[in-house]
This record gives sequence, C-alpha cells and structure tokens, in this order.
Amino acid sequence: MSERFDEGMKVRREVLGDEWVDKASAGGIDAFQQLITESAWGTVWASDGLARRDRSLVTLALLAGLGNWEELRLHLHACRNTGATREEVLEVFQHVAIYAGVPRANHARKIAKDVWAGQDD
Repeated sequence: MSERFDEGMKVRREVLGDEWVDKASAGGIDAFQQLITESAWGTVWASDGLARRDRSLVTLALLAGLGNWEELRLHLHACRNTGATREEVLEVFQHVAIYAGVPRANHARKIAKDVWAGQDD
C-alpha cells in the first residue's frame, strides 16, 4: 500500500473509530477500500485546509442534502471524534432545509435524534 493509504487509514480510524474500520475492511482491502482510504481519508480528510470539526459538519450537510442516510448515520457517530456538537449539527440541518429541502433536513434530524438517543443510553 502507499503512504497516502497509510495516512488515510490513520485518519479514518481517528474519525470513524477502530470498530467501524475493522468491520468495513474485514474482507480485506480490495480496490474500492483502497480508493476511498487513499482519496477520501488520505487526501480530503487528511488535509489541513479545514479543521476536522468543520469537515465533519460539511460532510453531514452533503450527506443529508443528497439523502445518503446510512453514511449520515455513520458520520453522526463520528461527531464524538471530530468535536462537532449536537447544536452545530442541528444548525447544519437548518441550512440543508433551505438549500436542499425540508424533507431531507427533517429526515436527517430524525436520524440524528435516533443516533443521539442510542449514545445517551
């Protein structure tokens, strides 16, 4: 694997947690896993251009706006590692309501509340 892959795996584990990354790569590192680890995690998330908290909030907005619900759930859990607060997440979803649609934002809020309820138990 490449240096970018190694950096990506480090960042991916820091953001998503070891349990999730181990589960996602349990079948081995195929070409797809290598692609996302190098490009998303080793390039985009590893960049110093935005703080992880900010990158996390941008990611949540994009996932909610596009209706990528499973990834949204994953990145809501990751907020514990990125420093994005619940209040900030709800602010982001207000932005989604205006720029991507109320139904998307409403569903994102529902998922967030479900995730947070599980974390509070």
